[in-house]
Amino acid sequence: MREEPAVVLVHGAFADSTAWNPVLAGLTRQDVDVIAVANPLRSLQGDAEYLRDVIEGIDRPVILVGHSYGGMVITEAATDLDAVRGLVYVAAFTPDQGESAFELAGKFAGSTLGSTPLAYPVGGNEVRIGPAKSHVQFAADPEFEDASRPGRTQRPVTEKALTDCLSTAKPAWRTQPTWQVFGDVDRNIPVELFRFQVRRSAPYGVYEVPGASHAVATSQPEAVTATILQAIAYATAY
Repeated sequence: MREEPAVVLVHGAFADSTAWNPVLAGLTRQDVDVIAVANPLRSLQGDAEYLRDVIEGIDRPVILVGHSYGGMVITEAATDLDAVRGLVYVAAFTPDQGESAFELAGKFAGSTLGSTPLAYPVGGNEVRIGPAKSHVQFAADPEFEDASRPGRTQRPVTEKALTDCLSTAKPAWRTQPTWQVFGDVDRNIPVELFRFQVRRSAPYGVYEVPGASHAVATSQPEAVTATILQAIAYATAY
């Protein structure tokens, strides 16, 4: 048996690290060493460099878990990084070289983010979903106990981060074992994009959660936690 990896949770745009709280609690109950990173949301390369610094400080193997734009960050950060033992994409972009979050989000019809009012809190350089609309756009699951909370805690994201393209010619999902979990009523990222990404990345496990929104890690944490535990088990055994 190999050393059990730590888990690093990376949130995406229009969210913050508290979005992982239900998953973090579930993993902690299983005695998993887990940390939820505060993703800067400034630029893809800068955010990835920050994540690599976090991983270096852990000083043990890791499973990287990315939500939404966080999938861009874990893909960029994990390239040629020996500590990474697997990648879990949670309603996340799984980009190839030259692709951006903005480009991927528009690859298939179905996202309503473009018609949702966005706020520009700092001179038009960064955006957030208007809090009054966040629960409809981001967290529309019937099971969500407090669907308005993500709108109140979200970190603004720069337009640069959303339009930056993956620079690496060898995306980590091509060489590392990966897992995918996502909802089928996601209003930020079309479910057809997730299915396309599954086809091209050939993940070790796929969980399409019926009725789950973009905030699947908060509204349906059991599915996300179970997927991460599968990744840990594989990384420990092989």
